[in-house]
Amino acid sequence: MHIGRSTKSQPIYELDKRIYILRLGSEIDRLKQEVGELKEQLKEGRHASESSRPDAEASSPTKALSTTPNSTKKYWDGVYASAALSSSKTLYGPSSLFYFISRMNTYLTSVFQQLHLDEQIQLNSVSKSYLTPNCDHSSDDQDELPSQEPAKEFLSLTEEEYFLSLFWQSYHSSTPVLNEHDFKNHYKSLWVTPDKPRRQSALVDIVIAMSMQYGMSSIPRSSTRASADVDINDPTIAGRCYYRRCQSLLASELESPKISTLQCQVLSAIYLCCASFQNMAHSTIAIATCTAQMLGLHHEPAETLPIADKEMRKRLYWSLYTLESKTCMKIGRLFSLNLSSTLCSLPGDDHAVAMASGSDFAPLGENVTWLSYNLHNTKLILAVCAVHTALYGNYSNVCSGDKDIYDDPEALERNASFLSKTIKALDTWARAVPDALKTKREADGASLSTDRSRLTIERFAPLWLQRQRLLLELLYHNLTMNLHRPFITFPAASTPVTQSHASSAASHSMALTHIMHQVLTETDILHGWHEAFQWQWNAAITLVGYLIAYPNSSSASTVRQAIDYAVAVFEVFGRSFAAPNSAATVMRDLAAKADFLANDGQVDRGTGLVPMSEDDTALLSMFAIDSSSGLEMLWPGPGSEWGYDFGEN
Repeated sequence: MHIGRSTKSQPIYELDKRIYILRLGSEIDRLKQEVGELKEQLKEGRHASESSRPDAEASSPTKALSTTPNSTKKYWDGVYASAALSSSKTLYGPSSLFYFISRMNTYLTSVFQQLHLDEQIQLNSVSKSYLTPNCDHSSDDQDELPSQEPAKEFLSLTEEEYFLSLFWQSYHSSTPVLNEHDFKNHYKSLWVTPDKPRRQSALVDIVIAMSMQYGMSSIPRSSTRASADVDINDPTIAGRCYYRRCQSLLASELESPKISTLQCQVLSAIYLCCASFQNMAHSTIAIATCTAQMLGLHHEPAETLPIADKEMRKRLYWSLYTLESKTCMKIGRLFSLNLSSTLCSLPGDDHAVAMASGSDFAPLGENVTWLSYNLHNTKLILAVCAVHTALYGNYSNVCSGDKDIYDDPEALERNASFLSKTIKALDTWARAVPDALKTKREADGASLSTDRSRLTIERFAPLWLQRQRLLLELLYHNLTMNLHRPFITFPAASTPVTQSHASSAASHSMALTHIMHQVLTETDILHGWHEAFQWQWNAAITLVGYLIAYPNSSSASTVRQAIDYAVAVFEVFGRSFAAPNSAATVMRDLAAKADFLANDGQVDRGTGLVPMSEDDTALLSMFAIDSSSGLEMLWPGPGSEWGYDFGEN
């Protein structure tokens, strides 16, 4: 039977057809008009791009499209810097210390009429001497002999157990990604034949590597070795043979990862960060985020799992989230883990969870256990990430045109006012921290504040608890300081809210420095703790930047004293590994520049330069640059007033 349209409906069909054709023609005309408009936008975008950047890249259609009105989102640009041995440059965002150093150096260059390079304010760390923790040299150094590894790379059973014991009182209580009971049983199972090496285990290897790095960095070196020079014996790369073997073993697990695979990747990233290989650490974290998703850790654990396994999966996922968030905010790059796709709830910290964790730490109170630090640390990161994302996401709302925010005081002030509202979330976090996780103060001083009151160190409190308390407070000051620091302007801003944030950045930097100075000079709780050293370096540069911007502020003398405390902290750390000694050298020279600005009056607002006396002019004439000279003349020479001579890298 033929199914078709009846003849009675034919007139209606013809009418529908004509209406359809008319509508189609109208739609075609509309589309043609839109195409014409887009072509005009494309021409305008290309013209604007070519006017601002007359190069081949600017003339490409992709580049032109990015400048059309359709791309209205503006981003706070970062800087490209070479922070390692290689000359290759990588991007560091506006929240990074590199970005702050770049702004400060640009200002110092204009004020002193002498080139200040960002590379001059970088630590002489292992990554500035070697390409990897394995002590690989640059491929350009063909004539240099390969690094000589120690004759005895791996440790005996007794030596391994010594370093493993350090782990449970240090990293385990701050990054609880292992079940201590299960790990110890696993380690025992590897020694199957007396007088023979144990069977290999990537997890055991990275734990030993981290413990050796921490343990060797806690021991003062001889006075003849305590210098800014880096060599293959630097404690920051102690245990590198174990790290190297761990990575080799992990290579065979990447296609079919296990929980232990992710545990190794998280701990490897921490090892790399402490060894100063920040980009390698970031790359390792990126791989770890993929592994976590492969294992489904972003989902809520199955109800059928034992409580120990469920909580371990949660702690592992949120430890990775915390590590990635801290790293990305520190270097100013995009986050990989997204809360919108995270279904995993926060880890527990009650007594039942603590008893199932595999570790035997004494309870701290009615509702506080050794796992409470991890929970409140995670909540701090969540709060800071929310403020961080809002602050830098608000950039396009306050800036107009192509004007940089530091060239637009009104836009900067609007963003400062926005931060004043959002940063209150950190006050809410601080009020929720239990007293058992706070370091007490003398007299009426308050913890988690900027009053710089002296700590009351509990002599008989366990070491892991004292360290948890300190790390929580130091991280709070470090992260809060970073949120305020973009509002330290060069020269100093005259707008009130921007000024208040600059002052807050200095206040949190001073609070961190006072804590570090007392703890490092009176106890050994943080000896060998590399992240604490990195926080102090971050705070020290923030302090000297504030003093350079505000050399005659009402708080200048207390900031200057805090800088001296920071140098003293570096000297204590420098007894064990090299980088802090170069940090002390940099700080002394930057402080001398800040003193010069303070002693010779305010910067001339009209010229942006320091008014020079005859003596000042004679002093700076030593650094006059002959335009016919080579580029090497731009560098301050060894022994100069402002020079940084750390030797060859």
